[in-house]
Amino acid sequence: MLRYGTGELYGHDFAKLPADKIRSLANAPFKSQHCPFRSGGFMCNKKGGVCSLRQFSKADGTVVPVETASIVATCPNRFYDSGTAFSWAGRTLLDTESPIVLTELPFLKATSEGDDSDISTVGKIDMVLVHPNTETLRWCALEIQAVYFSGASMSRDFKVMKKWQGEGIPFPQGNRHPDFRSSGPKRLMPQLQIKVPTISRWGKKMAVVVDLPFWESLGSIIEVDHVSNCDIAWFVVKYQQDGTRFRMEPAGLHLTTLDRAVEGLTGGKPTSLSEFEKALRAKLADVSSPSSRASSGRG
Repeated sequence: MLRYGTGELYGHDFAKLPADKIRSLANAPFKSQHCPFRSGGFMCNKKGGVCSLRQFSKADGTVVPVETASIVATCPNRFYDSGTAFSWAGRTLLDTESPIVLTELPFLKATSEGDDSDISTVGKIDMVLVHPNTETLRWCALEIQAVYFSGASMSRDFKVMKKWQGEGIPFPQGNRHPDFRSSGPKRLMPQLQIKVPTISRWGKKMAVVVDLPFWESLGSIIEVDHVSNCDIAWFVVKYQQDGTRFRMEPAGLHLTTLDRAVEGLTGGKPTSLSEFEKALRAKLADVSSPSSRASSGRG
């Protein structure tokens, strides 16, 4: 049996937690635990404290993680780990390893016609990295994309975890999987399509931080050969086991235009007009056939 379950719980490698620690963390009140990835005393703001998912197998009653399957980040705060992604993006796009990190800057505005007093912010850039020498005001935008999951909720898992007394770890209680389609085309792609054209016209770059499983879920993306030619710089990270935790580290930098990124996020490139109309004619022929009309009650 293979199922996805908790990869990290409040930053701990779930597969290595003893039963008493599983019970303690599963019963921890909301916002009672520090986030291990964010500095400044930031408390975990994700109910349940699950940072990532991981695939587990069960055979002869023994539950073990699938060694060939990486953890998959489900919480955006996971990407704050040690500031690695921010230093990497700053070094690549701004020539500094210590960028100033600002969040939620107004980007889109809406106004009621003829009423300037009704201006309201309706869109924000999640994060902006700024070179510490602010006289030159060198900056880039940055988006972080964790992965949603589809299938069974985690509630049944927590019900078991809160009373767990067994050997090893409990097997995930429901079928679920990382939903890369919802995370990419439905969430990340609209953000890029809205923001990147304007940011590029301003002469700035968009950095996107995702983990390796997310990147590998995308369709093939044609890359450009230099930062100066890209609209988007993809900073892809992976996770290295480090004792009872996972350490985030760079896995690869990919430079793309917006158009090529959209093709990758949608999982392919558009078919040609001739191919589309060939399929269209085949469908029309099928619908117009006598057997089709008879089965639909038409004649």
